[in-house]
Amino acid sequence: MNQLDSAAVFAAVFVTLYVGHSVGDHWVQSSCQAATKGLPGWTGRLACARHVVGLTVTKGVVLTPAVLLLHLPVTTLGLVLGLGVDALSHYWADRRTTLKRLADRCGRAEFYSLGTPTHAGHPVTAKGAYAPTIGTGAYALDQSWHTLCLFIAALLIAVV
Repeated sequence: MNQLDSAAVFAAVFVTLYVGHSVGDHWVQSSCQAATKGLPGWTGRLACARHVVGLTVTKGVVLTPAVLLLHLPVTTLGLVLGLGVDALSHYWADRRTTLKRLADRCGRAEFYSLGTPTHAGHPVTAKGAYAPTIGTGAYALDQSWHTLCLFIAALLIAVV
């Protein structure tokens, strides 16, 4: 496969994984998994593992027709490596304390708390109570981490 073909496979795989990620992370993940995957102990670990299994299956379901219909020359090893690295990185980030620790070490603690009551500039109602927002710094950092890992996964799938 030449460089242009590899680039095209990478682009198709990345877009497909991104769609699968969005669907799996927001539509397939249960409310229970979302609420408990960051808890300490086995309750959190198992909830996070169930979420990652559902997410990875979703990515596989979305990727299958793209590979077959577009005749993408991917290998089983590339798929296993790419989806495996992505699943492990997703589990790592979604345990929450790990990503928070990384944000703290990178000097992003204030951004991580953006949009939550713990942030100094949190949004308030006219009466001064906390006003929930549709998005937080933690969510933005979480999703950007996942996008980086999708990039790595797509590279692995395209070139291995």
